[in-house]
Amino acid sequence: MSSVKTSVTELPESRVRLQAEVPAEEVERSVIEAARQLGRQMRVPGFRKGKVPPPIVIRRLGREAVLDEALRARLGSWYSDAIEEAGIAPVGQPELDVSSLPGEGEPLSFSIEIGVRPEARLGRYEGLEVGRREPEVEEARIDEELGSLRDQFATLETVERPAADGDFVVIDYTGRLDGGTAGEAGGPFEGGSGRDQLVQLGSGRLIPGFEEQLTGAAAGEERAVEVTFPDDYQAEELAGRTAKFDVKVVEVKSKRLPELDDEFAAEAGGFDTLAELRDDLSKRLREKDELAIEREFEQAVLDAAVEEAQVDVPDKLVHARAHELLDDTMSALARQGISKEAYLQIAGKDEETLAHDAEPEAEQALKREAVLAAVVEAAGIEPSDEDVRTALEPSAERAGTPVDEVLERLRADDRLERLRQEVASRQALELLVREAKPIPLEQAKARDKLWQPGKEESGQGSGQIWTPGS
Repeated sequence: MSSVKTSVTELPESRVRLQAEVPAEEVERSVIEAARQLGRQMRVPGFRKGKVPPPIVIRRLGREAVLDEALRARLGSWYSDAIEEAGIAPVGQPELDVSSLPGEGEPLSFSIEIGVRPEARLGRYEGLEVGRREPEVEEARIDEELGSLRDQFATLETVERPAADGDFVVIDYTGRLDGGTAGEAGGPFEGGSGRDQLVQLGSGRLIPGFEEQLTGAAAGEERAVEVTFPDDYQAEELAGRTAKFDVKVVEVKSKRLPELDDEFAAEAGGFDTLAELRDDLSKRLREKDELAIEREFEQAVLDAAVEEAQVDVPDKLVHARAHELLDDTMSALARQGISKEAYLQIAGKDEETLAHDAEPEAEQALKREAVLAAVVEAAGIEPSDEDVRTALEPSAERAGTPVDEVLERLRADDRLERLRQEVASRQALELLVREAKPIPLEQAKARDKLWQPGKEESGQGSGQIWTPGS
């Protein structure tokens, strides 16, 4: 358990001030560790490099300098410990204040002011009538899947005609940055030449404009291709620059799709007939749609409970959560190799505008979280150790790590309680879905159009179809 002690003061607009205190002994341990790290980089007469004892480091650098280094290393984890200890769900960036550095043998005090998840006053949340669509697989969707399958089994055949959009060309090419000669800054560049490269015209995989300039070329033909690298090109030294390529078309190839017949069904899926292959695709698409329906229904049930509840979400909190959603998007894109700058350029908007656009989603997300937390409390949901263990099994299996080892790691990092809260929220959602009453989408849409007593005043629905006299 964390040794950080906290007290919480509620502030207006879903904000709190958290006063935290780190015990003196933990502060001193952090100072010694910081001195040990600094000592590994110091040279002091009489000691081997990297072996300077912490007391000597503190004496030479001064305790305040070493303490400052210790705070840089540990303040983030103490902040997390304080949030965990206080049991709050933070939203947005904290305002952290370390008013003064502690003297030797004194505890460290700091305060945190931050937004927190709003509280929900639940309305009706059990037995809600919610629209749910039925799975449907259209013939056009099966045809689309068949088309993708044919494409996987397609072959390329050399043709004696000019290349058209969609054809493949085998090319040799040599590129040179505009205005340069060999050996100069503007001459040949890395990756600017190649032989026997297979390119599909119209695929958009090459530099914009390159493929278009090869349309209509025949085997043996040479063409001069000029392109400008995009400003956000991954090789920064080429971004925004113009290059000229000498391209020779070696071959023109056309894609040949297999016939849609029983023979194709056998080759593609081991079926006796094309009808059996279509039936199998239909079954797979239906199963996929059923999973999508489950997710849609879950979200619709939760949103119905949100409609029944009263949740006050201040504008500042919404904006803070919108920035968090944007940060999550940026992080996901970065893992795919797309920089923040490239994304902003593609979007044609700055961060603040994108965050503003995300505010409706952010507000609904906060309301959903608030309602689930309220359901957890109202229903007395307390996940067992086995529930937590079960929740960890998929991720532990993916990581190839025993569940017990993951549990111990979470316990050591004081993150087990956070996981337990996530499991509780999931169980609250399962309760809402289990108690909900699915109705046809048409009926749900008709209900939304009906006037309901008190709807104008509260902005809330009743969760039931209202008719006169009910």
